[in-house]
Amino acid sequence: MRVDDFDFNLPNERIALRPVKPRDAARMLVVRPDESEILTDMGVRDLPMLLEPGDALVFNDTKVIPAQLEGRRMRGDISAGVSVTLHMRNAPDQWRAFARPAKKLQIDDLIEFARAGAKLTARVAEKSDAGEVLLCFDVSGPDLDTAIASVGHVPLPPYIAQKRAEDAQDKQDYQTIFAQKDGAVAAPTAGLHFTPQLLDALTERGIERHIVTLHVGAGTFLPVKAADTDDHTMHAEWGEVSEETATALRDVKARGNKVVSVGTTSLRILESAAQASGSIQPFAGETSIFITPGYRFKVIDALMTNFHLPRSTLFMLVSALSGLSTMRAAYAHAIDTDYRFYSYGDASLLFPATTEQG
Repeated sequence: MRVDDFDFNLPNERIALRPVKPRDAARMLVVRPDESEILTDMGVRDLPMLLEPGDALVFNDTKVIPAQLEGRRMRGDISAGVSVTLHMRNAPDQWRAFARPAKKLQIDDLIEFARAGAKLTARVAEKSDAGEVLLCFDVSGPDLDTAIASVGHVPLPPYIAQKRAEDAQDKQDYQTIFAQKDGAVAAPTAGLHFTPQLLDALTERGIERHIVTLHVGAGTFLPVKAADTDDHTMHAEWGEVSEETATALRDVKARGNKVVSVGTTSLRILESAAQASGSIQPFAGETSIFITPGYRFKVIDALMTNFHLPRSTLFMLVSALSGLSTMRAAYAHAIDTDYRFYSYGDASLLFPATTEQG
């Protein structure tokens, strides 16, 4: 499909720079493509009553690390500033990263990172044409984790970082209450809406909760530069579906209840773990699944997600689920009625279209 089909105009004032307080006070647009009332304005706190007892919500337990590093490139007596965003661990002492300005980096260049007395050094081991580098650090394993935590910054999405600086509040705001496993460089933002009070209400309603892992990479914010979706290549991300979660979700499906993915990241790892028959199996490894209209969903029955960027792979994904024409109408409605967009914005609850749409 043409990437232009997924374009729309978003006024700058619709981009949320801070989340609402409390988190579950956000608005939520419910999208039911097959019903007479396709769009319904509700709130995140209405989620329990929108689901049936026995349905299951699936959350991503990845934890955002301070993956934004500011350093100096050292080459002989010459140094220059360089900004690095880590996006995938390659080895105990190695990370793949996006660097700016990447063109001036060379193999074997040293980059020194320092912040508040802490220091870390990396060597450029590989370089690609797309601005990606492989960094080999001077420490390894847990010591590298500690060093990154000392010198790194919260990797706010570009559309927020361009408008304001990261601050101490973001360390709390840009982390879900499910965050357990270090490795993400972007938050699974649908999970940001959940509070202990909302989880209690879901439990009282009889809604199950299950956990998967997908370490979100910086590639989630990369623009689609190809003119056609067939020519776009997704960056790989590491994820896991445990035997316990796979078994529980098979049971949910077997009794006729819904599997509801909280976020596109949970959706992508669940669909990566599914067999062609729809059976959910344990999975651990990299996935570069790219979901566009025409994709046949195997596992999920609904998706809770935030509002995404124009021409993005995530807007393509939601269009694959609920139909492109429906999603274009939903986003137009959200813009017209002052919904807040992107990572710190409001939510949507999307149900699948049973008939293919243009």
